[in-house]
Amino acid sequence: IDPGDEVIVLEPFYENYGPDAILSQATPVFLTLEAPAYRLDRDRLAALITPRTRAIVLNSPNNPMGRVFDREELQGVADLCIEHDLLALTDEIYEHFIYGGAEFVSLPVAAPEAAGRCVVVNSVAKTYAMTGWRVGWMIGPPEVAAAVARLQSHSISNVANVSQFAAIAALEGPMDPVDAMRTAFDRRRRTMFDMLRTLPGVEVNEPHGALYAFPRVDVARALPGRPAASSHEFAEILLETAEIAVVPGEAFGSPGSVRLSYALDDADLVAGLERWRDLARA
Repeated sequence: IDPGDEVIVLEPFYENYGPDAILSQATPVFLTLEAPAYRLDRDRLAALITPRTRAIVLNSPNNPMGRVFDREELQGVADLCIEHDLLALTDEIYEHFIYGGAEFVSLPVAAPEAAGRCVVVNSVAKTYAMTGWRVGWMIGPPEVAAAVARLQSHSISNVANVSQFAAIAALEGPMDPVDAMRTAFDRRRRTMFDMLRTLPGVEVNEPHGALYAFPRVDVARALPGRPAASSHEFAEILLETAEIAVVPGEAFGSPGSVRLSYALDDADLVAGLERWRDLARA
């Protein structure tokens, strides 16, 4: 990416993507996926491509909205990358957390003809519950990998040796603990979805991937007597009055929504949502 280039980012987005493009001296161009389906439409994506476009950033399963893009959606991205000589940067960190019959497929697997234009990033952080170990990897064209290695060698040098050995043990070990985590997350996902859709002023789609629900909230009316002007203010009200922590949609380029994580104890999850329900009934 060079100064003046453009990078297309799907919105809602994980909050680093836009700033990462800016740090590369590029301009992030946001494609807003329309609620409630948040489907990736090829024609709307194509309309944003200009001679300055260099890359498209994907995240599936998605943080914050829990969407898993299907083969047709991924094929549309691949076709456009080939047609316009673009790279697809695809973040697949939640690949093992899929629920409710959804299918995860990696972009270069869905469209092998575009594999040479894909940069896949992943990590041990989520799958193996190793968020503090800071180990990730990239799979991409040799010239891209070589450039990344040159940059990394002059910034962080290398991942700590202990972390590397721990990551190898995770990658080569059995998947039983991951399966157990996915079963627990699936149970909590269904609990959260069932409770959220009973709350007044809340509209939520069932998430099928990652660790999050991303309901749309009528913030002015969801809590009687406590109208909010924004989802950011709504999140502050929940925190201050009910000790419930949510992330406001503004962080993901999607005002009017909030993100909740179901990566917590079942009892705490239920207790938190019951506090929200009690507050809405007060």
